[in-house]
Amino acid sequence: MLLKHSLLPFLVFSTLFVQGCSKTKEHTQEQTTKQQHNPNEYVFQTLENTQLILKKENGGFALKKNPNTILLIDIFATWCPPCQASASHLSALQKKYKNDIKVIGVSIEDGIATKNLKAFKQQHNANYTLVHSQENRRLINDIAKELHMGQNFGIPLLAIYKNGKLLHFYQGIVEEEFIESDIKQALEK
Repeated sequence: MLLKHSLLPFLVFSTLFVQGCSKTKEHTQEQTTKQQHNPNEYVFQTLENTQLILKKENGGFALKKNPNTILLIDIFATWCPPCQASASHLSALQKKYKNDIKVIGVSIEDGIATKNLKAFKQQHNANYTLVHSQENRRLINDIAKELHMGQNFGIPLLAIYKNGKLLHFYQGIVEEEFIESDIKQALEK
């Protein structure tokens, strides 16, 4: 009986000690990850479970692996009717200019479930890259700051970049022909 009473505090202390060490280790790993994070890069997970990295350069944004690609960043929400209507137009442009442009849909919805994003993609023919990450908010804030829009701006917001430089942006729904005209101009066609 005496052995049980003296063993119990020892087990409790040992358990707390081990948990405290593992939390310290996790905290150290978290700090290391933050230290390795490049503030000029935005790392996203796509719906296709691939990694997409954007980098900030020339006052704008570019794909890290393919900086010469014309980048169309669509800031949207799945519940927004103009955003829903824009999706098929952006898909058509992505298909038509598949070797020259990259359309990336960035949702303003923090913590959106993957199934909701997939449902948006299917229901509204959004056949381009959709990303969901903690980086969404950081990228959205940086684009809004760059465009001098503040935190409360209308969606959809489409920003077009070439070689990291902002070419044009649209707020609200816009006709496909206007966007295509900007793409052709950027391609010098």
